[in-house]
Amino acid sequence: MTEPQASVWPPRSIRVIALGLIQDGDRLFVGEGFDRTKQQTFYRALGGGVEFGETSEVALQREFEEEVGAALTNIRYLATIENIFTFNGNPGHEIIQLYRCDFVDRHLYEQDSVLFTEGDFKKTAVWVAIDRFLSGELRLVPEQCLQYLSRFG
Repeated sequence: MTEPQASVWPPRSIRVIALGLIQDGDRLFVGEGFDRTKQQTFYRALGGGVEFGETSEVALQREFEEEVGAALTNIRYLATIENIFTFNGNPGHEIIQLYRCDFVDRHLYEQDSVLFTEGDFKKTAVWVAIDRFLSGELRLVPEQCLQYLSRFG
């Protein structure tokens, strides 16, 4: 079971989301989350919910524009992942449309961290060495995303 970065939706519903793996060499761009119940820090690719009438690719682009203020390019579909998890003691269920993509603005690759907005909250996304996830030192959720990372960018 894995946790989402932070979202609340009606119980007993399945949420469809789009996440973007942005890799720069041996680094991955992720948001940091914390599960208060488990007292665990975790990391997750950014993205968000697919709204009725939009494709998951359009949702991914919209979410990055809304949350990070960043445009995406080289968007490539990778996989669909089903994620059943517990976060802060609450059950959740997601269908994730996973994409690999790049930032249009090359300046974002030079930042150690980037502030982003998720709902009413300001959060920080960071660049993390992929080997820290692959070794198990840090936790990337959902764990199925690990198979889509490359040690070579």
